[in-house]
Amino acid sequence: MISVFPSTEVAFTDNGLKILKPLKTLIRKEDSGNYYIDLQDTLNDSSGNENLNYYISGNILRVTTPWGEQRFRIKNVSIENKRIYARGWHIFYDAENYIIEDSYVFEKNCNYALDHLNSATDVASPFTTISDVTGEFSYRCVRKSLAQAINDVLERWGGHLERDNMQIAIRQNIGQDRQIVISYGKNIQNIKAEENWNDVVTKLMPVGKDGLKLPEVWLSLDESLYEIPYTKVIHFEQNELNQEDFIDENGNSDETAYNSALENDLRAKGNAYLNQNSAPKVNYTLNAYIEGIVDIGDVIWVKHPKCKIDLLTNVIALEFDVISQKVKKVEFGNFKRGLKDLVGNITAKIEETVEKSAGDTTAKFQKELVEATNSIKSVLGNSYVINGGDKILVLDKLPKEEAQNVMMINSGGIGFSNTGINGTFTSAWLIGGTLDMQNINVINLVADMIKGGTLKLGSNLNESGIIELYDEGNTLIIQLDDNGITIFCSDGRTIKLNADIGFCGYDTDGTSMYWSNGDEFHMKKCVIDNQLEIGGKLRFMPLSSGTANDGVAVVAIT
Repeated sequence: MISVFPSTEVAFTDNGLKILKPLKTLIRKEDSGNYYIDLQDTLNDSSGNENLNYYISGNILRVTTPWGEQRFRIKNVSIENKRIYARGWHIFYDAENYIIEDSYVFEKNCNYALDHLNSATDVASPFTTISDVTGEFSYRCVRKSLAQAINDVLERWGGHLERDNMQIAIRQNIGQDRQIVISYGKNIQNIKAEENWNDVVTKLMPVGKDGLKLPEVWLSLDESLYEIPYTKVIHFEQNELNQEDFIDENGNSDETAYNSALENDLRAKGNAYLNQNSAPKVNYTLNAYIEGIVDIGDVIWVKHPKCKIDLLTNVIALEFDVISQKVKKVEFGNFKRGLKDLVGNITAKIEETVEKSAGDTTAKFQKELVEATNSIKSVLGNSYVINGGDKILVLDKLPKEEAQNVMMINSGGIGFSNTGINGTFTSAWLIGGTLDMQNINVINLVADMIKGGTLKLGSNLNESGIIELYDEGNTLIIQLDDNGITIFCSDGRTIKLNADIGFCGYDTDGTSMYWSNGDEFHMKKCVIDNQLEIGGKLRFMPLSSGTANDGVAVVAIT
């Protein structure tokens, strides 16, 4: 059943303004992601009453679901071909309207962090919070909404976001193992499958600090798990272990204890890597009803033809038909992407590069760097990350269909669009290393080779461009600028070529030695070893007779 209530309703003790009977309803629920309902209805009900009076932005829908009656606030309404199309976002998203000015959680568990932030909003929050996630961390929230703060806590403390009307929870585990097993290629023939076998390993040689290897050399799983072996050599960092921390009873460095600690650490890391990569990374989408699936997090075992054991996967998103009360679409897999960590690392690298470059460039570039940094920071609180299954989307607005600026990451590379998710990605950084950009502003580029059609310098920066060429000793030998081409000789002489003087050579004092002047060529000194011919009519040749009478012969050419 779907009942509609006014936007200010808080009790929900009756059936509200009306019980709606839409033509179609579909709830999409994602693990720590989107949670909304889409509806399609007629303009008038069977009695001729206008339905449009109830599909008003802000009104609240109370919907019967497998997770109890859930509330959704209508945000998007449109009319097309005498049909009403509406989307309602789970009431959790009301948390976007409660702002935390500045609040700090220091080394506390997740439950404390949620309670603390929920009580720090600009006006009293209507939500309650709870968590069973252990581990103590710190987090400072500055000028963010409660929803943004909760997402930050989720990324830092881990777990899964659970939304039940006005209760917000972060759980260590969600869903149940209902012993549901499906066979790949049999009862799921129409499945959309994504599989990555790159990291699968059944036999591992772990290598640690300074090339350390284990006495047993190899760590192995049952190699009969697959038709072919998967053997790898993986290097592990062990920087957290320092020799000065291992001291014997006499106060001296205990090298034996240190080496033993390194060995045990390497073995533990190797075994952990084996367990994490014993199966391929898979994500499946099935547009079909799977009996027994109730909620995100539910376990689905997959019989894969290439694996001797069933793959353990979890439901990461589903679509539920309210009218039929059945799950119509299931997305399930055995891994989750750390989206916000990825974006955070990218942002940190950008800021690090910007900060370093700003100290090494001119004031003009410093200004541009500051503007770029401010531009990046200005949207940090207004960027949204979506796991699209086969891609990662970073958006400037939700829902994703309304976003304008989009960054998409997938196995092909990174693409950028300012015309929405269905627009043209005019810039891209492809996985093969190709950087395809319409406009690139580089402050300091170091490269072994640059290939291209046109190199344009100056103009856009309101100044002339410069090209400098240096020899192996870092000595400037050629410069191209607004004065033309200048060649610097090793003895201090220079040669210039430009539109004003044409071609001119200068001595070490800057005095012209030879130059062109229109159709004339001048030189202060000319040495001819063989002969000089003028206009094909006159030829000068040196004569040598071995006596003091050496001279020049002048010959007329006829």
